[in-house]
Amino acid sequence: MVSPAIALAFLPFLITLLIRYRHYLVLLYRAVLLGWLQDRLSGVPREQRAFQYVLTHAIPGDPHHILHTFDQWSYRCEHLSCVGPLKGKIVERLLCERAPRTVLELGTYCGYGTVLMAAAMPAGAHLYTVEPNPRHASVAEKVIRLAGFDEQKVSRGPAGRWQRGAGGAEGGSTQVELIVGPSEEVIPQLRARHGLHNVDFVFMDHWKRCYLRDLKLLEEHGLLADRATVLADNVVFPGAPHFLQYAKTCGKYRCRVHRASLEYCRAIPDGIAELCYTGGR
Repeated sequence: MVSPAIALAFLPFLITLLIRYRHYLVLLYRAVLLGWLQDRLSGVPREQRAFQYVLTHAIPGDPHHILHTFDQWSYRCEHLSCVGPLKGKIVERLLCERAPRTVLELGTYCGYGTVLMAAAMPAGAHLYTVEPNPRHASVAEKVIRLAGFDEQKVSRGPAGRWQRGAGGAEGGSTQVELIVGPSEEVIPQLRARHGLHNVDFVFMDHWKRCYLRDLKLLEEHGLLADRATVLADNVVFPGAPHFLQYAKTCGKYRCRVHRASLEYCRAIPDGIAELCYTGGR
């Protein structure tokens, strides 16, 4: 049994730890414990609860208002692992600078990043987004449609694919394809099954442990166009050290990290890695 004197000696140390890591404890509560409790009490998954909030409060057909409503939910109610407004501005800026014709998103989740990018892409561009979880894909499909990207037609195709025409400027529209399946299975099939010969812009926001594997898959299958941009979210927290090490040392990329904060947690540092593919030249 620990004596009171020893317990008192450790008390300042414990208080220091609680103060230093209080933001991470709050994140643990909001992102894990609260969501788990609400799932059990309501019987409705967190992502579906978030969509119902968006459906009630957002303006249909207005992508920016829908994203803002998602942000309000995540700040006021429960944490969602979306790219969020701060890092979203980085993604939007780079999309506008690069003006890519083909974009690949790995990790659709609730469709936040998909809507953000579809709204920022040039007319006539094509966005492919890959989500392994069918429940999340079902929510994302409804969010994409609510944002006005294909209010008229939704068709379910082979391998769990939805294809929709996204509202854009005159003279063309952004085409969005939601592909349901694990990224390690989908990436090798992108050319043969989905007609994607190469991609100008990649946004990774799925499992961090999959970043390096999927980057190498894109290389092996020749899917990265010359000077393609690869963005990877959450490379500082929770972090993707092996991915960053490879990107910086393999000689195929120019790499920089845009520092920011974790989505909906301003006190926790995070960042987005930006890779420019040079093919080793």
